[in-house]
Amino acid sequence: MTKLQRTIRALMLTAATTTLISGPVLAAPAPDSVPTYRQQIPESDAVQKLSAWPAGPRLAGTETIAKYGAPNEITDERMIWHDAGPFKRILLVREELPHHFPIVHMDYLEHTISYDVPPDKADDVLAFDGSITIYRVGGELSARCDLESNNVLTLNLVHQIVQNNMSVEQARKAFGEAVIARTSAQSAAITEELQFQPPTYMVAADTDSVSIPGAPMPANASGQSVGPDAETLALLIATDIGKAHAAMIAKDKQIAAPILEYARMMHESYGRHAKAAADLGLNHNVQPVMTNNVSALKEKHATTLAQIVLLDSEEFSRAYLDMEVEALANSQQLIDERLAMTNNEQVRNYLIETRRTITTHLQEARELHGTMARTAFR
Repeated sequence: MTKLQRTIRALMLTAATTTLISGPVLAAPAPDSVPTYRQQIPESDAVQKLSAWPAGPRLAGTETIAKYGAPNEITDERMIWHDAGPFKRILLVREELPHHFPIVHMDYLEHTISYDVPPDKADDVLAFDGSITIYRVGGELSARCDLESNNVLTLNLVHQIVQNNMSVEQARKAFGEAVIARTSAQSAAITEELQFQPPTYMVAADTDSVSIPGAPMPANASGQSVGPDAETLALLIATDIGKAHAAMIAKDKQIAAPILEYARMMHESYGRHAKAAADLGLNHNVQPVMTNNVSALKEKHATTLAQIVLLDSEEFSRAYLDMEVEALANSQQLIDERLAMTNNEQVRNYLIETRRTITTHLQEARELHGTMARTAFR
């Protein structure tokens, strides 16, 4: 085993063997919270890091530390505070970007909250201030400027736009007026704190919707049972996509021609298979569904593939073939288990046909592995 292989194995967690259950399948629950970050960097380390930064970001960093304590993450280029005050995240970056609204200044301090910006309001929100970021899937709204008070002001005015209380032009004018009032020591409460309660992550998040016909749908979060055929097709599609993904990586490596040709074949074959499984569901009224078992299978694939992706040439070739031999054998076992569970003739026939294909590809992988062991394709 090479040093690189030992390092990779030491860093990666070994994937747990996935046991596929029979009978009714419990739907995968939706997450009900985001991770809570408890690690805190020593304040002295953060202050020392800031000492090498430009004056503006350095001042913003010391002000943020004074108010919220030391950050949870630091690098040479950024610091992050999680769950600081009403904010989901505060990001401070070393890089300064020029921004001319409402006056010329630099952007480097970003505040993020959980917030749902309706799609029909996104254009207005983005037109209001060019330093705003909307992340619909994560249910996040971020404002970047040079002062926390300016970001608080931005977020409050976005809320007014979303609530139809202000137009873009009115919000831009109100921003400038509030900045002048604050600078003149006049009351400017809109710059001091959020004037609304940010929603929770689950309320704000927008997971969007599946658009590829026949692709697996998210499981019902209520925990109701999912039919075995719905899970079977989702498992097959996840397997197909996983094999195609591995083949795509292999095609980008400097590997011997026979293995490269095998990877090309696998990419094309399992790309077609994924579509065929989706079409089967569409044509016979079987909607594939993401379940715990499907998620576990995808996670196992990702873990295994991550163990070999940094390898090159002969080391990658050997590891790729080892992975495919194991994965294809596991696919045979999976199909045998699912055949015993289905009463749908079309699904059964597709499983039988797929097993034949997998058997052929498994034999080819074993032959390539044996040839490589004897000759290393030299």
